[in-house]
Amino acid sequence: MSDMRLVVMGASGRMGRMLVRTIAETQGVTVTGAVERKGAPALGADAGELAGVGPLGVRVSDDLLSAALNADGIVDFTAPAATVEAAALAAQARIAHVVGTTGLSADDLKNIEAAARHAVIVRSGNMSLGVNLLSVLVERAAAALGPEWDIEVLEMHHRLKVDAPSGTALLLGEAAAQGRGVSLADHSVRSRDGHTGARKAGDIGFATLRGGTVVGDHSVLFAGAGERLVLSHHAEDRSLFAAGAVKAALWARGRKPGEYSMRDVLGL
Repeated sequence: MSDMRLVVMGASGRMGRMLVRTIAETQGVTVTGAVERKGAPALGADAGELAGVGPLGVRVSDDLLSAALNADGIVDFTAPAATVEAAALAAQARIAHVVGTTGLSADDLKNIEAAARHAVIVRSGNMSLGVNLLSVLVERAAAALGPEWDIEVLEMHHRLKVDAPSGTALLLGEAAAQGRGVSLADHSVRSRDGHTGARKAGDIGFATLRGGTVVGDHSVLFAGAGERLVLSHHAEDRSLFAAGAVKAALWARGRKPGEYSMRDVLGL
């Protein structure tokens, strides 16, 4: 089988460059498109040179449509509006779309779900094996410990991250809610300030820290009477997210249209 042809969205950003580098170093995949927003300084540059792997003969473009029509998949860690557009184009082209974008609204998710009728979409708040295994453990712990244990999700990222809570924190919160058989939307507490009163039973709390160059730290705390259980994951290098995304793209090739998660990719 020929190499899977992939388009990298946000190709000049930190994750974009890491994705180009990872694809260039992985057998079975090749970069055939590199896309950036209109007016981006990197337009016209060689994507491989930007990523530090030498020239690939792929110029950074703002024409996602042309890139998608000549590819087997799109890998996308960008912004919600760009991701929704890419999902629609993936549906038109009948190709795969790997989505690592966070901060998606309810309407964005509905649009992605609609695109998945014709495209294979793998979407996750985190592409790493460790985090997705952690989500399984959190779900099982939430089911086993019961509602008398309080759940708090703590996350820290670098100072430049623009959305909060992180996509990974929400993924872990969803896992906890699933373990309890409840809706996260109905039990999520995103902030506390002032005279808040006592904690409500069944709440799933979120706390956000930002600073420095932290790639991603996440902990889920289960606090019971006289004891605490803490499940944690610490990301030390963005390459693990890129490797997971490429693994997801290869897994998606030839699948039936639909929306999948990294749990599907990893068999969890």
